[in-house]
Amino acid sequence: MDWLLNPEIWVAFLTLTALEIVLGIDNIIMISILVSRMPKAMQPRTRLFGLALAMVTRILLLLSITWVMRLTADLFHVFGQGISGRDLILFFGGLFLLFKSSTEIYHGLEGEEEGSEEPKGKASNFIGTIIQIAIIDIVFSLDSVITAVGMVQHVPVMIAAIVVAVLVMMLAAGGISSFIDKHPSLKMLALSFLIVVGTVLIAESFEVHVPKGYVYFAMAFSLAVEALNIKVRTSMARKKAQEANPVKLRKNTP
Repeated sequence: MDWLLNPEIWVAFLTLTALEIVLGIDNIIMISILVSRMPKAMQPRTRLFGLALAMVTRILLLLSITWVMRLTADLFHVFGQGISGRDLILFFGGLFLLFKSSTEIYHGLEGEEEGSEEPKGKASNFIGTIIQIAIIDIVFSLDSVITAVGMVQHVPVMIAAIVVAVLVMMLAAGGISSFIDKHPSLKMLALSFLIVVGTVLIAESFEVHVPKGYVYFAMAFSLAVEALNIKVRTSMARKKAQEANPVKLRKNTP
């Protein structure tokens, strides 16, 4: 237990926690979008269950470190390019992200069919959403777990960092979901970036490494611009409301 008093362990814990939170942002966005198609009453429960599933998935991957690291070994070769288990997971996970994001953008632009506001079969819809969340969790967790293994040697420290990061995401998920629901343009922006993330995952599966800093910088810059647009639209709507309801002065009374 002497390692608990080691400052390097605490620095690694805080760094890994911050890294898990940053890498979990796209996971929160995807979970929020998937859950938004559920009935309103079931959304909080599904969101918390999905994030709890993300925590369990990451911890299980950590406890099977030997198997996870074995995923980086080549299984076969295609045109001289080695293909590992990690590459297959990233490739098909990226395809799944592209499919889901494109489908959500289509539904957002074309609109839902009449009478489809309340999904039929709540139980089957819940199970289907949880299965999709599980797939997303595995894809997003794989690289973060491999990064965690490379940063910290103590498994309890890695598990503690994941638990703290997921708890932070649980606290923030509700606000993020409601904010995305209130601003459809922000939802389109989030889906567009998920398409970018899916493309990056596919590129990573072919050993084409795209610096994540570029993607996160573009995401932060676009969010800042969209925040300005939302502020401008809000102020314009407030001005129109004031023009439509001018202030009426009282008449002078004798």
